[in-house]
Amino acid sequence: MTEKATFAAGCFWGVEARFGEVPGVTETAVGYEGGYHPNPTYHDVCTDDTGHAEVVELDFDATKVAYEDLVKLFFQLHDPTQLNRQGPDVGTQYRSAIFYHSPEQKAAAEHVKLEMQRLIRGTIVTSIEPATKFYRAEEYHQKYLEKRGVKSCHI
Repeated sequence: MTEKATFAAGCFWGVEARFGEVPGVTETAVGYEGGYHPNPTYHDVCTDDTGHAEVVELDFDATKVAYEDLVKLFFQLHDPTQLNRQGPDVGTQYRSAIFYHSPEQKAAAEHVKLEMQRLIRGTIVTSIEPATKFYRAEEYHQKYLEKRGVKSCHI
């Protein structure tokens, strides 16, 4: 059974690469979500005026990987205590957010967030929001690190 999951954890390149390695994740795409500007481009999103976050949208086989496990990995891939930034990347487009696609995903995300809060020093600022329209990023951003033969970047 294929489901979707959408995560914002800073720059989408490294996040996409890591989720793409997870057994059961069948497809990844990077793009923009959670804003109000229709059909945003990378240039638009970088102005920090569209309200969109850089996100990774996943298709995953729920019989092979649990959504809860994807959420746990999400929290390991970035610093969820940094508000509107990750490392050197600053702006609301780099915020920490989980965009849920069902009530079950919302409940799982909230559960894992509470669980992680007990383990992490500092306050987790990750928002948990209903999924909105996903705008696929320009083709040169898709599997960006893989195309360049690089395994990771700062995430």
